[in-house]
Amino acid sequence: MVPKSKIDQILDGYDKSDITIATLCSHSSLQIFHGARKMGFKTLGLTVKDNTRYYDAFPLAKPDEILKYKDFDEMEERVGELYDRNTILIPHGSFVEYMTPPKFEEFAVPSYGNRSVLQWESNRDSQRQWITSAGVPMPRLITDAREINEPVLVKYYGAKGGRGFFIAKDYPDFKMQIDNTQPYTIQEYCLGTRYYLHFFYDPFKKDGYRCKQGGSLELLSIDRRDESNIDEMYKLGSIEDAKRHGLYPSFVVTGNTPVVIRESLLPKAFEMGENVVNRSYELFGGMWGPFCLETVVTDKLEFKVFEISTRIVAGTNPFISGSPYADLIYPGMSTAARMAMEIKDAISDGNLNDLLS
Repeated sequence: MVPKSKIDQILDGYDKSDITIATLCSHSSLQIFHGARKMGFKTLGLTVKDNTRYYDAFPLAKPDEILKYKDFDEMEERVGELYDRNTILIPHGSFVEYMTPPKFEEFAVPSYGNRSVLQWESNRDSQRQWITSAGVPMPRLITDAREINEPVLVKYYGAKGGRGFFIAKDYPDFKMQIDNTQPYTIQEYCLGTRYYLHFFYDPFKKDGYRCKQGGSLELLSIDRRDESNIDEMYKLGSIEDAKRHGLYPSFVVTGNTPVVIRESLLPKAFEMGENVVNRSYELFGGMWGPFCLETVVTDKLEFKVFEISTRIVAGTNPFISGSPYADLIYPGMSTAARMAMEIKDAISDGNLNDLLS
């Protein structure tokens, strides 16, 4: 991982009055550029062989400048162009996944958040250790596929927009679908409603929902995911019948739907978010900024967290103009604008180095 001392040295050479916010042109970039511009920052889009013409359709979210690369190796080779623009990177799921977590960890450009979290998020075993040791319930783990005698969810490592999941009902079903060239985990399939809770932890905030570390935890929005083709497969009859015709259920995310959960679930939601943040400081020096707890709520009104995403997630995109939760804290503010606001305040207060790695 790029040493923090090197990032601090790069930041020392920056003109803090002329910061540029940059991210990869994908995932939640429209929101990120819009939020950064709202807070007065210059914006920079980074693209690898992508068509960026669609930004012309959204002038309030179009980056001020776009740098195009043939691949991520060239992005690393041309890193000086980012230094010249006093660039701060905003990582998102596509950025880290496409570049790969190991390469992103070594990418020597100041990045919002703690890069150490990637080692805990991208490895399913480490992620489970983090979440369960924080006292947060997760689906039961199955360590031997031959013991599958009930529906299970098999998940490959990494963020793949839902592509890395499949359901197996027994061991033969598992064998028929598994790709043994990829690392994976097997967990019980929890029947319930899936909710994606978008939190923000501000280590400097002194009011609100205070955490053990001294900062404040915010719930900015919640979404559900539209997934292809699992959401429509029921129309074909049983999944087993569909498989006989070569049709297998998948969880590829195609869109996001805003959600408000019943108010009685909020205390438990905050307790889980707080515990995960507190444990992150004990394990790897902390997690701050946006993160998402991906949960199932059972008919007994119990949460189970099946995954954590430690950056801005695409599920925040329906809330560019705020949400029913954000409007009770910062009316009209998106998660991306909240990040940009924290960066802006940190520059003013002299705390910028503490937010970047």
